[in-house]
Amino acid sequence: MTRHAFVFIEVFGCEGGIQSYIQDVLGAYDQVAPQLNATADVFLLRDSKNDHALKGGNLKYHYLKNSRAMVERGHLTAALALYLLRHRPDHVFCGHINLVSMVSLLCRLLKIPYTVLTYGKEVWYELPIAEKKALSAADSIVSISRYSRDLACEANQIAPEKFTMLPCVVDGTAFTPGADDPTWVERYQLQGAKVLMTVARLWPGDIYKGVDVTIRALPQIAEAFPSVKYVVIGRGDDQPRLAKLATELGVADRVVFAGFVPDEALVAHYRLADVYVMPSKEGFGIVYLEAMACGVPVIAGDDDGSADPLQDGRLGWQVPHRDADAVAIACIEALGGDDPRCDGAWLRSQALARFSPPALVSQVSQLLDKLATH
Repeated sequence: MTRHAFVFIEVFGCEGGIQSYIQDVLGAYDQVAPQLNATADVFLLRDSKNDHALKGGNLKYHYLKNSRAMVERGHLTAALALYLLRHRPDHVFCGHINLVSMVSLLCRLLKIPYTVLTYGKEVWYELPIAEKKALSAADSIVSISRYSRDLACEANQIAPEKFTMLPCVVDGTAFTPGADDPTWVERYQLQGAKVLMTVARLWPGDIYKGVDVTIRALPQIAEAFPSVKYVVIGRGDDQPRLAKLATELGVADRVVFAGFVPDEALVAHYRLADVYVMPSKEGFGIVYLEAMACGVPVIAGDDDGSADPLQDGRLGWQVPHRDADAVAIACIEALGGDDPRCDGAWLRSQALARFSPPALVSQVSQLLDKLATH
């Protein structure tokens, strides 16, 4: 029996991109484990037994949540140390850079190989000395995109060969093409409109998402498509600035701030879009996959992690992320519908072939096989 250990900060107690990603990875592991005669213990710093965990026969959870942070961390360290001493797992997977120093120390003392799972910005910059040494000493490192890998390598002097890609994925059974829902068409007054869409937090710290750039592009787009409207899904303190910008540019009647949209209504909103546009600086960009799975053409930035889901422009437009003229040109081309990248059925099939849960299962299997041979 092959035994693995995973160590995370929080997976089920809150929602977020990293939490969804980890759940996908754990779900893929649970499917692969029977083929490898493997099992895993999952240590969770801030989750409790009341949190909804994945139901999998090959995963055993250890909950360490405590009202006091120092006690929590102490319990995790002690529980993991005792487990490693007793069971000597074949490999340990550290799920966050803030845990890597502790995991590295225990694994090196007991001569157990370990892998660090990274997600995005947390490793884009030079790390503190302890974390940098622990990351460099890892047997392997996982990244969600080539962009995140390259930034981590440059900032922390790590060889790219140490990295393996495990990308984000989209559930093709949940995100599917379909007809416009008349309820939402009526609510947002989209009858007869060509619809651009962005799904993003509207926080002042997230200006890089490019909502303001798309608003600046609207006057030029409207010359080619007079019926164009721009639906912005998300909420945040930056909305007043964006609304003021739309008014100043004379396009306030074209911009719909839809606010927060619950997960169960998100697919219906994607289906309203003729083009998904987010000229951003993403570590990956799961929203692009969600849009493509719904058959919607996508426009992204040209120097970030979105190169992976867009497959280097094969599946969508890559534009300089602060260039309103470039965004306008791409939107006009995409709204025209003549480009092969506007073929919704083809777009969906190509995206899911590489970035779906079944694809992730295959990738996790390959990673475990690779680690077992080293």
